[in-house]
Amino acid sequence: MAVLRTIEDLEGVYGAFPDEGRVKETTFVSPMHRQYIDASPFVLVATCGAEGLDCSPRGDPAGFVRVSDDGRALWLPDRRGNNRLDTLRNIVEDGRVGLLFVIPGVGVTLRVNGTAVLDTDDELRASFEMQGKLPASVIEVTVSTVYTQCPKALIRSKLWDPSLHVDASTLPTPAQIKEWITGGEFDAAAWDAAYPQRVRETIY
Repeated sequence: MAVLRTIEDLEGVYGAFPDEGRVKETTFVSPMHRQYIDASPFVLVATCGAEGLDCSPRGDPAGFVRVSDDGRALWLPDRRGNNRLDTLRNIVEDGRVGLLFVIPGVGVTLRVNGTAVLDTDDELRASFEMQGKLPASVIEVTVSTVYTQCPKALIRSKLWDPSLHVDASTLPTPAQIKEWITGGEFDAAAWDAAYPQRVRETIY
């Protein structure tokens, strides 16, 4: 096994980091970058903390992530999830975040890196109200770098090709996996039967 352990090893295989790779970076969200954020209903949020790394999805109607007028800050509402709080713990402990904005049908994605804090200001939370519910907190990101990601990965994966969409019924449900983990102590059938109604009641 030949493991690459140094930057020199890495560049020996891939070459030096090209200057054009940095040319596309900005330190703020430009009006053109903002068009991607405004069109995106889904973003992946990567964080790190004392217990390790996390990458979690965030989604709402397109435009749910707000951008400051100068493009140097973003705000994301923290909607209800599994309540593990992995992302939020990491933000409190470390603060570094990486965001990947995805737009249905579009191959190009947008990456934003920066540092984040959690804001529980009542007025700010109220501004993100959905279906009469407020987020418990709002993630505020101070932007450090912004750049587009080429579409090669989405082209290779054919992510948006509906003919390749997978039938969810062919995969085990999270409840079935939990039943297996607990050795049958968890009732997957009951959980799955109640899940559609539970989602309607707790989506926000």
